[in-house]
Amino acid sequence: MTDMLDDDVTQAHVDLFSKFDPLIEMRRELLATGVTDPFGLVMERVVSPTVAICNGRETILLGTYNYMGMTFDPDVIEAGKQALDDFGSGTTGSRVLNGTYAGHKAVEQALCDFYAMDHAMVFSTGYQANLGIISTIAGKGDYIVLDIDSHASIWDGCKMGDAEVVPFKHNDIEAMEKRLRRIPEGAGKLVILEGVYSMLGDIAPLKEMIAVAKKYGAMVLVDEAHSMGFIGPNGRGVAEEQGCLDQVDFVIGTFSKSVGTVGGFCVSNHPKFEIMRLVCRPYVFTASLPPSVVATAATSVRKLMHAGEKRAHLWENSKTLHKGLKDAGFQLGTEVPQSAIISVIMPDLERGAAMWEALLHEGLYVNLARPPATPANMTLLRCSLCAEHSADQVQQIIGMFTRAGKATGIIG
Repeated sequence: MTDMLDDDVTQAHVDLFSKFDPLIEMRRELLATGVTDPFGLVMERVVSPTVAICNGRETILLGTYNYMGMTFDPDVIEAGKQALDDFGSGTTGSRVLNGTYAGHKAVEQALCDFYAMDHAMVFSTGYQANLGIISTIAGKGDYIVLDIDSHASIWDGCKMGDAEVVPFKHNDIEAMEKRLRRIPEGAGKLVILEGVYSMLGDIAPLKEMIAVAKKYGAMVLVDEAHSMGFIGPNGRGVAEEQGCLDQVDFVIGTFSKSVGTVGGFCVSNHPKFEIMRLVCRPYVFTASLPPSVVATAATSVRKLMHAGEKRAHLWENSKTLHKGLKDAGFQLGTEVPQSAIISVIMPDLERGAAMWEALLHEGLYVNLARPPATPANMTLLRCSLCAEHSADQVQQIIGMFTRAGKATGIIG
């Protein structure tokens, strides 16, 4: 017995971090070029939804997903301050224990009113909303059919739930139908789609895809994280815009984009939906959102119901920037503007990082997106517009891109 233990002790040490060595080397090589770390930017002060102080200088923000600019709305901020005074800084508990305050019920009611749906369930993050809902409703013996470009939180929800996962080519209706046709008769089926895909900013043909899903008896979940608030007549997302929201079984969304705070949610009309509060592990075993956060979210959601002018201005910003960058000679992720996300395709990571840094020196912050998070191993500079960007700021942005593009050789 002693010999066996001695043998165990002398076994070779395995570094559990070795699997990350290629990424560590990629990062080392990138930083060795002298570029600022594009994944470690610190905002020293945030002045408004569109401006911050970065590296000691005023910088236009074009990579925050703050689509509707609600982070500095006076009513939203006042609601958060009042909740801090009335309820304190945190709940210290799960929703099913001591973690449900009046504000949690108020924000869920605001979501029901916003979407005109019967049920709403709020999570501590948007990631947890996907993780919780997907892993709970689709389990062993069920099938999930999903777009290959789905967000990481969707993939992780699939992995956690133990259902059979069947991906299909991005936005390919025919490929989706082929997958559905092969699923055994009588099996549970869930089709997962996104309204706006965050890497390229393209939208899904939801109306056609949902019709196919229903033909094969599948339930449908649509993640509207990047469309909620500004796409659709009432800001309910791409499903509303395409006239098929009533065919969607579950809408997932987040507070960290258009709502301007943090948290996630699911809304549904399913008559049995409330049982999710007892069986969904990422909901049951997580501390609930702080009172100040749900107060700001509820106030923001209700204001977004009446934000038609802001939605129209955001669309103008998107059209202007898309045309300006295209005319300057940049290769973009979509032929026409489809959302508030405009992705600029870079030749490779090294030159993408150089362009990112050149923009930062110009006074502009965007997101550098790299493989493997991006489709087709692309390197992208991802721009997310805000309804609070002025027309002058959009023109400034076009000028900054043009100068940085020429300086780095991305455009002629």
